Amino acid sequence: MWVSVALETDAAHADALSDALLAAGAISVSVEDALAGTDLETPQFGEPDATGSGPETPLWTESRVVALFDPGEDLIGRIAAAAAAAGIEDLPEIELADVAEQDWVRLTQAQFDPIKVNERLWIVPSWHAAPDADAINLILDPGLAFGTGSHPTTFLCLQWLTETLRGGPGTQLSLLDYGCGSGILGIAAARLGAASVLGVDIDENALIAARDNAANNGVTIALRHSRDKLDERFDIVVANILTNPLCVLAPLLVGRLAPGGRIALSGVLASQADQVIAAYAPLIALQVGAELDGWVRLEGQQC
Repeated sequence: MWVSVALETDAAHADALSDALLAAGAISVSVEDALAGTDLETPQFGEPDATGSGPETPLWTESRVVALFDPGEDLIGRIAAAAAAAGIEDLPEIELADVAEQDWVRLTQAQFDPIKVNERLWIVPSWHAAPDADAINLILDPGLAFGTGSHPTTFLCLQWLTETLRGGPGTQLSLLDYGCGSGILGIAAARLGAASVLGVDIDENALIAARDNAANNGVTIALRHSRDKLDERFDIVVANILTNPLCVLAPLLVGRLAPGGRIALSGVLASQADQVIAAYAPLIALQVGAELDGWVRLEGQQC
C-alpha cells in the first residue's frame, strides 16, 4: 500500500516542490496540467528548441504535482515542510488517496492491444495472439525506446512503408531509418521486403532495443550510432523525429537519398509543416502526404 499525494501550484514553484517532495521521501513525483480534461488544457509536446536546450514552453501556470509515498508518520507535516522549502507560503489543499498493491505488469500489458495499420500489417504485443495470421505481424512490446505503433507519427510512417514497399520481381530497395528508436520502422521495412535496412539513433538504449526487437521478429537490420560516419545512399529514407531536429538534419537526410529515392518525415505537427517544407525546399520538394490527430507525414522524391 502506498499513499498518493496531490497538490496544485504554479509553474514558478512546480519544479522546486517536486524536488522538495523527493527530499521528503517521495518514491516518485509527476507534474501535470491542473486543467487537463477541460477546455483550458494546454498540450505540451516537449520538443527541444533549435539549440537543443529543451522545451521552450514553460510548465503549466496551474500545475498539479502528484507524489507517491510509503505510508508513514506525520505525512502532512512532511508535505507542509516540503512546500515551505519550495517557497510556497500558503499551503494548498492536499489530496490524499491510498494506492493498493496490484499486478503492475498485467495492468501495463492491458493498456496495449494489437494495432492494425492496414490489411497488410499489424503490430502485436508478445502477450497477444496475432489477430490476422495472413497479415505481417510485428511482435513489439513497449520498452525504453520510442516506437510501438500507437503514436500517430509512427502509424503514419508505417502506413507509408506498406504503400511504398510493394516488392515484386527485381525489387531490391535499401532503407535508412534515421532516429530508429525501437526499430519498428526498419523492422517493418524488412518484413515488407526491403533488401537492406540501416537504423541510426543517438541513444545507445534505442540501438539495443532495436537489435533485440529485430531478432524477435526474425529479421536482421544494421544499426549505427548517429556519431558514426554515414555516407551510403538509400532508395528510401524515413525519419520520425521532431520538427527542429528534422530541419537541422535536412542536408544529411536528403544527402543520403539515391537518385530517384523517396523520403518520408514525421514527428511534425500540422501547424509546423510549412516550416519543415521551407527548410527542405532548397534540397527537395516536400508535400503533406497524410495527417492524423494533428500530426502530418511529409513526402518527397529525389530527381
